[in-house]
Amino acid sequence: MKLIVCKDYEEMSTVAADIMADVITASDAPVLGLATGSTPVGMYKKLIEMNRAGEIDFSGVTTVNLDEYYPIAPDNDQSYRYFMNENLFDHVNINKARTFVPNGMADDPEAACEAYEAIVASVGAADIQVLGIGQNGHIGFNEPADALEVKTHVTGLTESTIRANARFFASEADVPTKALTMGIGTILGAKKIIILANGTSKHEAVSKMLAGKLDTSCPASMLNLHADVTVICDEAAYNG
Repeated sequence: MKLIVCKDYEEMSTVAADIMADVITASDAPVLGLATGSTPVGMYKKLIEMNRAGEIDFSGVTTVNLDEYYPIAPDNDQSYRYFMNENLFDHVNINKARTFVPNGMADDPEAACEAYEAIVASVGAADIQVLGIGQNGHIGFNEPADALEVKTHVTGLTESTIRANARFFASEADVPTKALTMGIGTILGAKKIIILANGTSKHEAVSKMLAGKLDTSCPASMLNLHADVTVICDEAAYNG
């Protein structure tokens, strides 16, 4: 793993956006694996600024998102489809038909996971996958467990993840208890991975990930299996 420690969230977002911009400009048809949550918002804002300044072009970009709550409608303001529209897609020259998010309203969630895995395979390996890291070390919605799933799957959310996400909902009771998420193998299929972390609350998870051991109690540690991972964090997440 390559480690970049930034002084603060602003610098972290800039470094991440610059890496993303390099990937976007290196191909006529780049595939981007994207993440939601508060951590990548600053990076997305900087990518929007670059696009408006004519520095990067999203017209040939395809995106695949890590996960989506289940059940949730795409027009629900807490869905990850809504999040991506609000924080990136509505503000750049991207073809939304080429932006893919798991179907949070599928009648058969297991079938929806199989269909999404097929979509990921059909667009080809992501040129870069963006990840955040949960306080418990989860990536996507791959939570700590005795065994981790390889492919896109339905998963229950842990109490700690529900509590962490409750700030985005009217109450903790409104947080969906399940999600559709890429599995560890799907994530590792990307050509390049960047994982972002900021704040002291992420220090323990970042430390476990950087320890270089594979530990299913910290799913992010599985990134040690990948040949091209860059950890971008602020001093608080690195030093605690």
